[in-house]
Amino acid sequence: MNTTQNNTDLLKTKQHFEILDGLRGVAAIVVVIFHFMEIAITDYSENFVGHGYLAVDFFFCLSGFVIAYAYDNRITQMTTWQFIKLRLIRLQPLVIIGSILGLLTFLFDPFSNLYAIYGFGKTALIFLYSVFLIPYPAMAERYTNLFSLNAPAWSLFWEYIANIFYALVLFKASRKIVIILTFIGAIILCYVAFHSTNVSGGWGGQNFWDGGARVLFSFVAGMLVYRSNWIIKNKLGFLGLSVLLLFAFLTPYRDQYNWIVEPIIVIFYFPLLVSLGAGSILKPSHTKITKLSGEISYPLYMTHYPFVWIFLTYVLVVKPPLSLLAIVISISVISLIILAYLIMKFIDIPIREYLKSKLRKAV
Repeated sequence: MNTTQNNTDLLKTKQHFEILDGLRGVAAIVVVIFHFMEIAITDYSENFVGHGYLAVDFFFCLSGFVIAYAYDNRITQMTTWQFIKLRLIRLQPLVIIGSILGLLTFLFDPFSNLYAIYGFGKTALIFLYSVFLIPYPAMAERYTNLFSLNAPAWSLFWEYIANIFYALVLFKASRKIVIILTFIGAIILCYVAFHSTNVSGGWGGQNFWDGGARVLFSFVAGMLVYRSNWIIKNKLGFLGLSVLLLFAFLTPYRDQYNWIVEPIIVIFYFPLLVSLGAGSILKPSHTKITKLSGEISYPLYMTHYPFVWIFLTYVLVVKPPLSLLAIVISISVISLIILAYLIMKFIDIPIREYLKSKLRKAV
């Protein structure tokens, strides 16, 4: 096989763990519901999905597992820049799409006029920082989120940091080193949970470093699961594991116990679910729904929040009753899933395929 063929093979995507992909979609839908619900019901203890933000920790754990699976055996055959290009092709189009949607909803929100406050120059700066994933907690009206136009982008910032560290250091770290890093990450995460009373930070200027603690533990824990071959064979399937995943988010929210409960979920339960998901058997009848769930997970995660900002100003201005909010939230979640699918099919996938073809030609 010639060198050109070898380089082209490096760009091919390895076979997916279909159930893990599907679980990512379940977690993404939970995130969307949580973001609406935390506005409708500000007291998390009365919110049925009060721990919904822990879906991000599940994403990080999945990412560590999948990155190690996809690249451990071939990253030494590519340059660091090739690896970064592949990750940019996979992640960056939706970062930009989410930023554009965030800008449009910022400019045309029917219930507020923040543009009148920030003007062209500041708005342009906020948009550029969002596109290039540069934290910029400039808007007090939006709780000093790191990315005011598309709040969930904070986790993509830390995802990129984890990917860069993987390409530079972690891919060649021994299993013993990964164990040590996982242990250190767990200690830091427990400290953050105790200090902040929960594991919800990382999204704003006031809790920036909490995001680093969250990605440190969960990403290396996912790597450890893969490298240790902790894959538990089972017949739970996509539906069974979806129910187990939902238990983590539906656990009652109690302020006095969150600093204990949430680290247990993140440190022990999520890696266990990844092990079970990697070893479970997918029923043929669930193939389509699992595939669709996995495909829309990232587009849904990166495109929903601009519309949550409009929902926030709607609630503040109109003050609708909870009964009406239940209807609005249900319709919004379904609509955003459809929108995510359309963006994936007609924008994200074509862009990524075009960029991959350009990369293939380059190598």
